[in-house]
Amino acid sequence: MSDKYDVIVIGAGPGGMTAALYASRANLKVAMLDRGVYGGQMNNTAEVENYPGFKSILGPDLAEEMFQSSTQFGAEFVYGNVEDLTVDDNGIKHVKTDDGELEAPVVIIATGSQYRKLGVPGEEKYSGRGVSYCAVCDGAFYRDKPVGVIGGGDSAVEEGMYLAKLTSSVNVIHRRDELRAQKILQDRAFANDKMHFTWDTIVTEIVGDDKKVTGVKTHNKKTGEDGEIEANGVFIYVGSVPMSEPFQKLGITDDKGWIVTDDHMATSVPGIFAIGDVRSKFLRQITTAVGDAGIAGQEAFAYIESLKDKN
Repeated sequence: MSDKYDVIVIGAGPGGMTAALYASRANLKVAMLDRGVYGGQMNNTAEVENYPGFKSILGPDLAEEMFQSSTQFGAEFVYGNVEDLTVDDNGIKHVKTDDGELEAPVVIIATGSQYRKLGVPGEEKYSGRGVSYCAVCDGAFYRDKPVGVIGGGDSAVEEGMYLAKLTSSVNVIHRRDELRAQKILQDRAFANDKMHFTWDTIVTEIVGDDKKVTGVKTHNKKTGEDGEIEANGVFIYVGSVPMSEPFQKLGITDDKGWIVTDDHMATSVPGIFAIGDVRSKFLRQITTAVGDAGIAGQEAFAYIESLKDKN
């Protein structure tokens, strides 16, 4: 038998927690479902400096603050890995997890995105033995050792700056001749003596011995030269991919898997909304996820009220 709710929020990152807050505050019965610890990628973020109300706050601390707020009106936090989402003839959504089934007339998808793999030899082999996608999680293992950061966006530079506090040096390897990160982050990185930059360069292989990473093989796109850079840790930040696989058969995603919505966060399936990093959008930040979620929470209430009117 399914557990019945008014709203099921799939994902407990900043967007999911905010949606749960709005929906439960509207006196709806809400389940906030996640396969891991609430907070999402905030738990892997050292410092958050662009969330209003805090000059600077640790990601896990912000996650805890948000969680306490999101559950104050009765929203339930439920552990589970979503395996399927279906809609019956009455418009009820059925969320199948590895631990049972939940149902509700409204589902808000807030599953976020995950780090994109580089896809080069050695990446899988040395995963957890020198290859990482989270500086906050693994940076301490490379204290006073040289590391490489692959990428040139906000995440690469922010995490590189965090690593510079721990390691002997950080070499940012970027395929272009300039960073894509925000100007304020670039200025901080260029001013840090531990930060070094290798431009116009791609990583072709991650190499090491039987136990750990020792470096990366590189190819310069402009000169055509091949080389090798010493690194005991390799941190990869080359974009993200949506965590939307269980929902793609509903026809609500684009060709890359991002969920398409209108300005009300509504998908093409009535009663299914999507918010945050899993949604097709321009900017993926904590603030934009929270903004999406406020809209979706209100729209969930309006949708359920419309069902009452029909009955």
